[in-house]
Amino acid sequence: MNATLVVILALAVGTYAFRLVGPVLHGRVTVPPRVQELATAGAVVLLVALLATGALTESGGFAGWARPTGVLVGAVLAWRRAPFAVVVLGAAVTTAVLRMAGVA
Repeated sequence: MNATLVVILALAVGTYAFRLVGPVLHGRVTVPPRVQELATAGAVVLLVALLATGALTESGGFAGWARPTGVLVGAVLAWRRAPFAVVVLGAAVTTAVLRMAGVA
């Protein structure tokens, strides 16, 4: 058997087992409230870090001002509870207009 196929199968089995653990252990294991709070905070921190990295960097350097401005406009629209399509289009149009204006 090919080594790549073995790795793919091992990852597939591991993924399935990891997903199966939740329903199997539900009700048997209790997580303290403090751990739940830390897990929630950790997830938020991870998502913000990924957003910041994607918004501010490109090819290991600064992405320019157009992209972070578009992300900021999208964040403000989302905070104001605009529909998802409006948030995405607002961010994209802002970035495109700034790039057309020469703001890199």
